[in-house]
Amino acid sequence: LAALERQVFDFLGYQWAPILANFLHIIIVILGLFGTIQYRPRYIVVYAIWTAVWVTWNIFIICFYLEVGGLSKDSELLTFNISRHQSWWSENGPGCVRKEASMSGIKGLDSHSYVSVIGCALEYRYIEVMHSSFQILIALVGFVYACYVVSVFTEEEDSFDFIGGFDPFPLYHVNEKPTNLLFKQTYL
Repeated sequence: LAALERQVFDFLGYQWAPILANFLHIIIVILGLFGTIQYRPRYIVVYAIWTAVWVTWNIFIICFYLEVGGLSKDSELLTFNISRHQSWWSENGPGCVRKEASMSGIKGLDSHSYVSVIGCALEYRYIEVMHSSFQILIALVGFVYACYVVSVFTEEEDSFDFIGGFDPFPLYHVNEKPTNLLFKQTYL
């Protein structure tokens, strides 16, 4: 649900890189849930590996909005340089008042306007950082759960060999019964 919520707000902000990452995350989460329901440890391992990638992506997003290491929140990196859109929260955050000024003096831009935002209770970059931090927390819990489920599934697989049942002997053991009993016919 948190990934779907994040997907909606990234769609509202036209941020294409996070939209693609969220879409892939949603697919992998569904795959992990399917693997859990269908007892498929390989699918759960894929989910566990993806959580490491997802944590890395969210750390990048945190660094992007906090402008760590030469990154700039004003760059068009998250929109693939296709548009000048920013986070939806930049104009619609809690307490933000959005003011539009018409740019009628410039020809060709009659429908465009300059948007200024004032009075925000919380700056949008901190909202994005909180979103990413929450995603990291959920991913870490999901990773621990995935490791636990994989260990339970593989433990269950080792406890029953479909040939000998629950015999404590190895899979191919020497039968201790006399050979004349093995070939004796049974009558109903």
